[in-house]
Amino acid sequence: MTSAESGAGLLAPGWAGSPAASATSDSAYLRALLDAEAALTRAQAGLGLVPEEAATAVTAAARSGRFDVRDIALRARDGGNPVIPLVADLTKAAGQEYGPYVHRGATSQDILDTATMLVAARTLDLLLADLERTQEALARLAARHRDTVLPGRTLTQHAVPTTFGLKAAGWRSLVLDARDRLRAVRHGLPAQLGGAVGTLAAFTAYGAEDPTALVAAYARELGLRAPELPWHTLRTPIADLAGALAFAAGALGKTATDVLTLSRTEIAEVAEGAGGGSSAMPHKANPVRATLIAAAAQRAPQLAATLYGSLAAEDERPAGAWHAEWEPLRDLLRLVGGAAHDAVQLAECLRVDADAMREHLGLTHGLIVSERLAARLAPVLGRARAKELLTEAARRTRAEGRTLAEILADHAELKDVDLDSLTDPVQYTGSAGALTDRALERS
Repeated sequence: MTSAESGAGLLAPGWAGSPAASATSDSAYLRALLDAEAALTRAQAGLGLVPEEAATAVTAAARSGRFDVRDIALRARDGGNPVIPLVADLTKAAGQEYGPYVHRGATSQDILDTATMLVAARTLDLLLADLERTQEALARLAARHRDTVLPGRTLTQHAVPTTFGLKAAGWRSLVLDARDRLRAVRHGLPAQLGGAVGTLAAFTAYGAEDPTALVAAYARELGLRAPELPWHTLRTPIADLAGALAFAAGALGKTATDVLTLSRTEIAEVAEGAGGGSSAMPHKANPVRATLIAAAAQRAPQLAATLYGSLAAEDERPAGAWHAEWEPLRDLLRLVGGAAHDAVQLAECLRVDADAMREHLGLTHGLIVSERLAARLAPVLGRARAKELLTEAARRTRAEGRTLAEILADHAELKDVDLDSLTDPVQYTGSAGALTDRALERS
């Protein structure tokens, strides 16, 4: 089996073929590992610790196409990580004269952690672009349906009316929350450089008077943040990334879950622009994008939990805790990157059936506005009498199939009350419009 075949995503339609799939592939990780090694040599050259020619030679040698990912993966079993065989290959590729400057002073975790931050940064850039497109589409949806009324549902049942504009504005608010959290994490991703136990001792041995200056130069070469301390067993960057990704999955999952509910055949208030087919039922148009996003939201918390568990890492370099991070973190990046990509299509192509929403407002024959009637009739009849009357009217509405307005019209004490207006669901959306407008002011 080739490396490409093993990472094709046959059982992962949520991220297969997405920008995140490419950005987190084995080839992408190899590219990041080589970038980290080359940047270290250039940073040392910039401070006069190695010859400029060495930086040029190592950078030229660090072309991912000349290295066999599969071979490195298999040889990684001997030392427990892919940096060890890669350093051997890169040293050979740099030549006899400059090979000794490869990886000088670093430990394997320095390179793999730094490469992970590069992969995360490159993936997050793609993911953030998709979140931006999603929030823009949801903003248009919310504005277009600012006053489109539909039943609000609580505990699966009709509650009081709301608007689809407010619902879409709520979806957008969560997407913006996810964007802001991921953006903050992206800007804070640090390089890793500490040497064997995080003391930078080897760099001093190689002539660095101020190894922290080397750390700063290394981070600049990579476009990452310079850390205050080596973070070999101080895994805040990983935990923050895990938390932001898991939140983003859940934020997108809220939209997907609502779409799945509202697109049920017996509800059909929304539909995906291009539903998926069925292998057995030609009539099906399944909400595939929402399904895949919901699946990502189901998996993300457990992956993040593994990464949080790795915070308890012993000593100055851990056995197992660090190694346990690699696959779940890549899975998280892939899952959320794929979900964000699917969310763009979901939001941009979502079809809204305002007529179905309006029709469903009448399913309870006016009972959906009983809250309003209770508030408005209490001053007229007294609170106790209003509650008694409405309770009985609700029972009769359900039993007789007549509207609440018709039942209430039987009561002479309400002859001066405009029951048609009071029982019109469209006229009972509270501040939904104003709330939608307020939400859309957020950039």
